[in-house]
Amino acid sequence: MSGVYRHPAPSTSIVADGLPPDGQVDLATSYELCRRLNAAHGRTYYFATRFLPRDSRHHVHALYGFARYADDLVDHFDLDWSDAQRRAALEQWSDAFLASLASGGSDDPVLKAVVATVDELGIDHDDLRAFLRSMAMDLTVARYPTYDDLYEYVYGSAAVIGAMMLPVLGSRHPDARARAMDLGIAFQLTNFLRDVAEDWDRGRIYLPLEDLERFAVPEAHFERRQVTPQMRRLLAFEAARTRELYRRAEDGWGMLEPRSQACIRIAHRLYGEILDRIEAADWQVFSQRASVPLRRKLAVAAREVVRRPRPVPPSVDGSQVVDYN
Repeated sequence: MSGVYRHPAPSTSIVADGLPPDGQVDLATSYELCRRLNAAHGRTYYFATRFLPRDSRHHVHALYGFARYADDLVDHFDLDWSDAQRRAALEQWSDAFLASLASGGSDDPVLKAVVATVDELGIDHDDLRAFLRSMAMDLTVARYPTYDDLYEYVYGSAAVIGAMMLPVLGSRHPDARARAMDLGIAFQLTNFLRDVAEDWDRGRIYLPLEDLERFAVPEAHFERRQVTPQMRRLLAFEAARTRELYRRAEDGWGMLEPRSQACIRIAHRLYGEILDRIEAADWQVFSQRASVPLRRKLAVAAREVVRRPRPVPPSVDGSQVVDYN
């Protein structure tokens, strides 16, 4: 577990500080700005990305930069904006992005790289729209009555991000999208458990209210930052649901090109270990923030990079699958 945690600077600041003196951003600079956003905010994710082939990494940075920039407009504590200002900023940026998709180019420092990646890889525009819809939900929705309601949010905030990664990682398997979406949701639910205190400070609970009721956890326990036996049972239940998603997502490893498998295995293992560390700390999510130390990241990476790629599994419908090996 980590000690005192300080959230990285807002994406708006990181981008502004990285602009050239004349403010003109070429494509290489745009990708570099996205890389900086990834390195600052997605430390575990960025670490795993370094084990992708060099010619693929910039696409991952672009997709991460897109997601992070939008998320920070909605959420970042250091942006001292009203809800109306956040809504206006997100709507303006989203409209600019959708217009850029239609035109095939952008002058925005982040979106220039994103549009280039989307065009080059043929990423589904509906997935991008779903992501923006979920970001807009954060401006109006603070509670989710059921898991199905929460799933509507995480489909856009996380599942489609997993799907967008497939053209980067390389897969022609018909079941790969479902497994990639499972992994994206597992990452998101892991973040929800790690960030219970931070989300509460924003006025949000990303645990289904039906589960709070099931385990007799009133919101007063969040207010008092109290990890009661009931709260521990609630968090253990949510962790078990998340681990099941990780288990399903593991079936997708062999659906990827061999050169991409180590990166995904590393990210999968390290994010899953965050759950283990939350549990090992007796679910003290209000006083500690779970993290995986660098020495452990290096040990996991060393083990995974020498592991043989998994063979391509059969599809659920028995259709022919391309074998990259």
